Amino acid sequence: MAGAGLYREVARVLSDHLRQEVEVTPGRGLGGGCINNAECVTTSAGRFFLKSNPSPLPGMFPREAEGLQALASVGAIAVPEPIHASDGGEDFPPFLLTTYIEPGRKGPEFFQEFGRAFARLHREGTGERFGFDRDNYIGATPQPNKWCEDWVEFFREHRLGFQLKLARRNGHGGELQRLGDKLLGRLGEYLAAPDEPPTILHGDLWGGNYMVGAEGAPVLIDPAAYYGRREADLAMTRLFGGFDRDFYAAYEEAWPLADGSEARLEIYELYHLLNHLNLFGGGYLGGCLGILRRFA
Repeated sequence: MAGAGLYREVARVLSDHLRQEVEVTPGRGLGGGCINNAECVTTSAGRFFLKSNPSPLPGMFPREAEGLQALASVGAIAVPEPIHASDGGEDFPPFLLTTYIEPGRKGPEFFQEFGRAFARLHREGTGERFGFDRDNYIGATPQPNKWCEDWVEFFREHRLGFQLKLARRNGHGGELQRLGDKLLGRLGEYLAAPDEPPTILHGDLWGGNYMVGAEGAPVLIDPAAYYGRREADLAMTRLFGGFDRDFYAAYEEAWPLADGSEARLEIYELYHLLNHLNLFGGGYLGGCLGILRRFA
């Protein structure tokens, strides 16, 4: 749980935000976080969600807040509203303060609603270029987001190429790098089509990065947001479970994927498998090599 200095700062932030005096009582820990401390903080103005870390990655909480704001601006799927993100002070650690989402239960049409809403997010959240205003993180890995007009160039340089360089530094050479270089050279053959506009992506949507709100509707949390091709977002949902067939059927009904999507989805999955290889080690090497052998 947070210390007294952090609670004092949260009280100050909320008092300024709500334009009323707010008192904070110690929070109760919440499960699910593997990097940061997470709490539900009770105040005289209601409950709020507090995430803190005495030694976070540089700018992690401000970058997360920017991702939440970008997703929220579309209005397609609920997200916690970021209230304040801080890099810390003399007597309090870096933290992110958001609205508290009261958890609920999945109803029988939860995944249909989720799939339609996710398609709406992609259809309505379009931008002009690929990337994001700032670099951010995917898990504990830096995620470069330099703006780019061309999707293939962006995905080659700032996604697969970046992860392959990290893998080389982490001791994963040999076949991984040889096939990786071949795939980077052929990437235009696979990813140039379809000619769809950049759209806001959650960026790291797996089963642990959404929740069910009090009314039974989906809520997105912990984004690694950027503007990219929508299939890159869908690819992550397929890797580790947490989404049933109704989710994909509803998405397809709302906005069908273009021909050839299955091959592209596998290549987009490679980005996340490489990231897991770099974060967690060789248990993910076989999955990376399997995709590379099919497409390189």
